[in-house]
Amino acid sequence: MRVLLIEDDTALGAAIRDQIAADGHSVDWVNRLDQAGDAIVAAAYDLVLLDLMLPDGLGVPFLKGLRGRGDVTPVMILTALDQVSDRIAGLNAGADDYMVKPFDLAELSARIGSVARRYAGNPNPNITLGPLAVDLAARSVALNGKPVALTAREWVLFEAFLQRPAQLLSKAQLEERLYSFDTEIDSNAIEVHVSRLRKKLGAHVIETERGLGYRLGQP
Repeated sequence: MRVLLIEDDTALGAAIRDQIAADGHSVDWVNRLDQAGDAIVAAAYDLVLLDLMLPDGLGVPFLKGLRGRGDVTPVMILTALDQVSDRIAGLNAGADDYMVKPFDLAELSARIGSVARRYAGNPNPNITLGPLAVDLAARSVALNGKPVALTAREWVLFEAFLQRPAQLLSKAQLEERLYSFDTEIDSNAIEVHVSRLRKKLGAHVIETERGLGYRLGQP
């Protein structure tokens, strides 16, 4: 996924960014709400991680503004505000999850996956695709019962197709899911990852529509 992290604590922000990147997601990190607003206009995000106390304002009004404009991007609140009233305010403003600092980074990864599955319309983490058995929660895949090792980026790319099984995804859309703003992208990076997935999971697991993009096929 492409994730927008809005967090002004440098140490915590770096830890969250590194955790999400290690999971294979692309992360854009800003520390102010005005920067967040600009980022949302410039890119399509799959998830927003939102602190509630930022240098230039509060997260709840920002979230209400997003929802008021019809933006349905999943939003997880990450905050030190731990009162029940704070949780209620955040959830009523349109948040999809609420985590109180300090939290375990592994739990954050799990919750990100859970929110992503709900928005993809398939909360069940187990998917069968021909000879492939996929566990989205464990981020694992087996071919004919034998585990297949995927790199973090290969997994995120494969997950993108699993979440939109009938949709044609362009090269630009896939690059947005894999890479953040400040990453230099090789011109053939997507082609390389797709080729590796085909070698590991089956030649027809991803179909190519020449000049248009890729979609999930049958392995």
